[in-house]
Amino acid sequence: MDLYSKVIREVEAMPEGAQVGAFFDFDGTVIYGYSAITYLREQVKRGDIKPKQLVELGKVMTQFGLGNMDFSMMLTMASQFMKGIKESEYLEFSESLYTKHIAKLIYPESRALIEAHLKKGHTVALISAATPYQIMPAARELGIEHVKCSKLEIENGTFTGGVVRPTCYGMGKVDAAEQLVDDLGLNLEQSFFYSDSDEDLQLLEYVGKPRPLNPNKRLRHIAKGRGWPVQDFNSRGHTKPSDYLRTFATQVSMVTSFAAGLPIYALTGSLNKTRNFSMSLFADTACALTGLELDIVGEENAWKARPCVFVFNHQSQADVLILPTLLRRDLAGVGKKEIGNVPILGKLMQFGGTVLIDRNNTASAREAMKPLVDVMLKEGRSVCIAPEGTRSTSTNLGRFKKGAFHLAMQAGVPIVPIVIHNAIDVAPRGQYVFKPATVKITVLPPVDTTSWTARNMDEQVHDVRDMFLEELDQMRFQPSREERMKSERALQRAEAQKRAKRRAKKVQEAKPVDEPLLKKVSNTAVAFTSKVVSSDESRKEKRIAKRKNASVKVSANAKPDLALKKKRSTKKSSKPAQKKIRSKPQPEEGETPLRTRVTRRKPKKPAPKVSARSLSQES
Repeated sequence: MDLYSKVIREVEAMPEGAQVGAFFDFDGTVIYGYSAITYLREQVKRGDIKPKQLVELGKVMTQFGLGNMDFSMMLTMASQFMKGIKESEYLEFSESLYTKHIAKLIYPESRALIEAHLKKGHTVALISAATPYQIMPAARELGIEHVKCSKLEIENGTFTGGVVRPTCYGMGKVDAAEQLVDDLGLNLEQSFFYSDSDEDLQLLEYVGKPRPLNPNKRLRHIAKGRGWPVQDFNSRGHTKPSDYLRTFATQVSMVTSFAAGLPIYALTGSLNKTRNFSMSLFADTACALTGLELDIVGEENAWKARPCVFVFNHQSQADVLILPTLLRRDLAGVGKKEIGNVPILGKLMQFGGTVLIDRNNTASAREAMKPLVDVMLKEGRSVCIAPEGTRSTSTNLGRFKKGAFHLAMQAGVPIVPIVIHNAIDVAPRGQYVFKPATVKITVLPPVDTTSWTARNMDEQVHDVRDMFLEELDQMRFQPSREERMKSERALQRAEAQKRAKRRAKKVQEAKPVDEPLLKKVSNTAVAFTSKVVSSDESRKEKRIAKRKNASVKVSANAKPDLALKKKRSTKKSSKPAQKKIRSKPQPEEGETPLRTRVTRRKPKKPAPKVSARSLSQES
């Protein structure tokens, strides 16, 4: 039984075939709220729109809301702020904005409707007044091929500030639907249109099956009068205080669960028993608080071959609740190193056996994997790894990395695939508040790895990934096996080039100065040192030459010793001699008086000089 059986009941009863059209509005129908508000907020943050421009834009929106301005004029006025911006830059901005903000606004029920139509082979299309930059990332994620929307004028890759007319609003949406009907041969009477606004009344009346979703007040009144079936979704929207309280209590339960296990550790001294008790207690408590229920298929496969490497598709942070609830005991996990920076939670996860690795450093990741082999072989614990490496923004399966498969091969243990269908309903990427939901889980049979080698690793990884694709019913969206292998090799080469660039950048940043400046400073220092040395040697040579000349003159007129003495005696002291009178005892009567002795203080000895004889000998 499908999780959204009530939502998709009518679609499942429809005949298969591309002749049935399923048209969806975007804002308020596929996603909660309006994407334009999200874009406007982020553009103000980036500085693309100044405060004065924001006021002007507010006036334009007010005039449109009052009915004093049509949509095309309003969009033209709003597009003036885009003038001069390169489209390539805005495309990057839109992709980033979708990942951070828009993806988590998609209604799970709307996604289920789109997937149900696609499974039936119906022609699914987005028909929206928004621009392609707002809706194309979502269309790609949801597997929607046909998109009709309002477009902005572009010249030489730059926005001109103009709008391509007619815009896709009001009757413009009817024109877009007519074009799809004519081009694709659709059966209009069997076609659906899903919308939340009475502004789409023309297209709702045009198709055979108008279906209001989350309708505004006026559309709800019209639908009631015409007997149109209405559906309301509340899985996305404003977060209630109870949701915050539920999430906070769930996080606190991790602390209390591990605290409850301390007496077991004190009595038994077994860390593994403590982990098993605390992990099971946390899983049961957290699921009860969150309102999380699991619909499990193939649960017996989780116990057939332990220890093993459990691989799962990573959609949500709710996976930290799902896996302990499913697997219960003897587990070790792998997480990104940033988790270690989270107060309390990071330490608890490490205590619980989680190994934190740097996802940007492949060498570090391999080193971190080594202890996990011992964990499986010596302690008998199984390891849980998400081969995608990070959470996805949708239910679509990402490409697999090889770390988990190398680990299983080295340890000689099987791989057990765990397919998580809709954990994104509990908490999509970028949202940290849990909401009640039922999550479908499929545990596939263990995969033997004894015959695996490094040479056939790529084939083995693709085989396991194909199991996930088949279970998620996404194989129909995939290219051929050969094309996927070729694309995978191209991505691996691109990633290797990026890693090489990052390493080169780190080396460059580690240098204190750039090479030209360093060379210039070095040359200057060498020149200065050479100048100082040469100047000192020149002065030394002059002193020696002077001394030699003096010695030659002295040796020509007198003996060296006498000449030297005469030279010393004639040299005046820099300070005059000071007289000092020493008093003698007076003579007795009859004695000859003694002469008063006058002494002179000897001047300080000059610095020792080289004798003329030694100089003559040196010469």
